[in-house]
Amino acid sequence: MTTLEITDNSFLRQFETTVNGHLAKIEYSSQERKVFLTKLVIPEEITKEGFKEDFIKAVLNEIQEKNLRVVPTSPQIAGFLRKNRQYKEMLPVGIRI
Repeated sequence: MTTLEITDNSFLRQFETTVNGHLAKIEYSSQERKVFLTKLVIPEEITKEGFKEDFIKAVLNEIQEKNLRVVPTSPQIAGFLRKNRQYKEMLPVGIRI
């Protein structure tokens, strides 16, 4: 996994990283110690193999460091969490994916 520089742009409510001048982002909303990951946007110019997974992992690690729970409302992110059960403990009580 390549280490990505993740920026939490709280004004636009999105986690961002730039690859070769192209901005990839995960939009979110937050409430009561939960982060709702609502939309994953990766420009088609970013074609690096495994980038999507690396980006989602980096954002989840960023959220985990802040001791917050995550609610994936984006189908792509929910699918990632389904396949990567090690992040299951980040889900709030009662949320199943």
